[in-house]
Amino acid sequence: MRHGLVLMSGSVRGDVDLAQRAEAAGFDSVFSIEFFNRHGFIPLAAIAQATSRIRIGTGIANAFTRSPLLHASAAMDIDELSDGRMVLGLGSATRRMNQDWYGVPFSAPAARMTELVRVLRAAFAAQKGGGLRFEGEFWKLNVPLYARPGAAREEIPIWVAAVNRKMIHAAGLVGDGLVGHPIATRRWHSEVTLPGIRAGEAEAGREPGSCVLAPYVMCAIANSREQALREVKAQIGFYYTTVLYHSILDLHGLREVGQACRAAFRSFDLKALAEAIPDDLADEIAIACTPDEALDRLAQWEDLTEDPLFYPPSVGIAPERVLENSQAILDLFGAPARDA
Repeated sequence: MRHGLVLMSGSVRGDVDLAQRAEAAGFDSVFSIEFFNRHGFIPLAAIAQATSRIRIGTGIANAFTRSPLLHASAAMDIDELSDGRMVLGLGSATRRMNQDWYGVPFSAPAARMTELVRVLRAAFAAQKGGGLRFEGEFWKLNVPLYARPGAAREEIPIWVAAVNRKMIHAAGLVGDGLVGHPIATRRWHSEVTLPGIRAGEAEAGREPGSCVLAPYVMCAIANSREQALREVKAQIGFYYTTVLYHSILDLHGLREVGQACRAAFRSFDLKALAEAIPDDLADEIAIACTPDEALDRLAQWEDLTEDPLFYPPSVGIAPERVLENSQAILDLFGAPARDA
């Protein structure tokens, strides 16, 4: 497995420090997050300068709140700074995030994502000059003098975040990877995500495996399993307040769990939010255990992916504990522990 860490320190400087620790621990990659108060690209520029080997990526950047060329130029700048270590992860986000947080329209996300990836590939291919022209349904670009001197690579991997079937298919059509959502279960990935990726690859005439599955694997390591479960359950419950993700619950016959999460969130009752999540569901989604159980829990993901992205929960958790958990992840899943 190529182990990745989602950077959840809570600050840019903290993420740089965590990235350096991840590189020292033998991790393959680190990924930034993007939120209304967090920029997906800027921390990676600092991380590129502070590290030398580890892959770095957006995990994920908001796809539709920037123009395609802003994504392309940011990715190429960071790829240059890192000597070719950049992975560009893009996600549609929800309608509410796009419209209420960023004030941008939201429509046809899967079709737009498919076209966006094609625009970006055209921009990367035009780096050496000759201009950039693209005529699509959503974007029409004409930059006769387009070039990008100093680019580290002619291609940069593009990973597409996907939960539901249309976006999974889009990732299979055009993506180099699919970033799995933190609340997707192993069963969802087995029965929905991987078959959907393969169908998209087949439709596009691509080789099977052209698009890798890189799932967020929520992970809480604590001295007691009870604490670890509480932490992941609060995070899972928070995500299941969004109806868009209830398709995963439907696969398990657990639609009532989503309803209970939404009811608890209306009064911001984090205890009830966590209690709405059954233990079995939490174990299908997350690694929540004591240190001595961690490697066995990770083995449950081996048939699904070679690229797990470990994600420490943060909802209702003190920042110091999030950092402690991140370090435990590095200690337990880093190269020295794997080689022992």
